[in-house]
Amino acid sequence: MSKGTLQALGTGDGWAGEDRGHSAFLYRLEGGTLLVDCGEPVSRRLRAAGVAPDELDAILLSHLHCDHVGGFFMLMQGFWLDKRTRDLPVHLPAEGAEPIRRMLDASYIFEELTEFELQFRPIEGAFETGQIKITPHPTSHLDQLREHFSAKYPAAFEAFSFVLETPYATIAHSADIGAVEDLEPLLQKPVDLLLCELAHVKPPELFEYLAQKEISQVAFTHISRPYREDLAATQSAATTALGGMRHVFLSDGEVLEV
Repeated sequence: MSKGTLQALGTGDGWAGEDRGHSAFLYRLEGGTLLVDCGEPVSRRLRAAGVAPDELDAILLSHLHCDHVGGFFMLMQGFWLDKRTRDLPVHLPAEGAEPIRRMLDASYIFEELTEFELQFRPIEGAFETGQIKITPHPTSHLDQLREHFSAKYPAAFEAFSFVLETPYATIAHSADIGAVEDLEPLLQKPVDLLLCELAHVKPPELFEYLAQKEISQVAFTHISRPYREDLAATQSAATTALGGMRHVFLSDGEVLEV
């Protein structure tokens, strides 16, 4: 029996690609419908997936890199024109709320024009959307930028991964990490699905680490150009290291049963 689905709306890395959109993932779970990250062209991909304007319960933005938030503004324009009426919670790093609101205003998508309230909610601790419990965990993805640029550009440099829990399933969503160790808080308990990026960690180290965990299925995404240049070799290394653990290298549009 299906506990829900994950649809990969965009699986690309930071570079523009001819066959991959940027990071955007639609979870349709027992208890809610959730969009994690808004890489472009998320608005078109959501429409192609048959998601009605009022269907989406909440959005999570893991961090503020453009390949994770660049499609947000067109998505909001689409929800305005399609006359979404349900208020929309957007959970995001605290420092993102003000500039994103300013960008919407600069694009003439004023809050007075929309029939729904856009509710920016800083990521601080565990929260719920419908029957989905969401537990954020900080990652080290932006640590090097913080080290080199925080004096000139004071910012929190926050990036998060998430554990999504329903009464029927537990999902770990890595978003972008900086080291394999960032996955440890996500995998303290067995998970039904791990959505794991493969751009900022080395495949052999990652595969060896995952082989020791209780994971029913791994879906690899955000595969960087060097690892895609010989994807067959990367896939073969995963198969060898992971043994019988189910795993897939996601393509845009692919739907997985949780």
